[in-house]
Amino acid sequence: MDEKITILYVDDEPLNLKLFEINLKKKFNILTAESGAEGLEQLKTNPQIAVVISDMKMPGMNGVEFIRLAKKDFPHIRFFILTGFDITEEIADALNERLIHKYFRKPFNMKEIEDSILEFL
Repeated sequence: MDEKITILYVDDEPLNLKLFEINLKKKFNILTAESGAEGLEQLKTNPQIAVVISDMKMPGMNGVEFIRLAKKDFPHIRFFILTGFDITEEIADALNERLIHKYFRKPFNMKEIEDSILEFL
């Protein structure tokens, strides 16, 4: 069997991190982080990460800010945003700049997330 793709999921809500991991761990290796800063640390210490999905609204650094920083050092990674809200101008700009490949709405649609990850690799 092929080696599983490693995904980093960044969200300040521990429950969301757990749900994401439970739903996708059979198909992917899941790493999690509770903040953008922690996400950057995970990227530095886990070179196998191929996909990053980040929540948009987080204290300190929002998802787009985190991805903007991460993409400078890790341009080969595919980035996605997850939001509980409608698309914002900031998310639209991130899509237009190809900073992110897609955004997902909460509550998670695991099938959509899984299909999108596989489609972009």
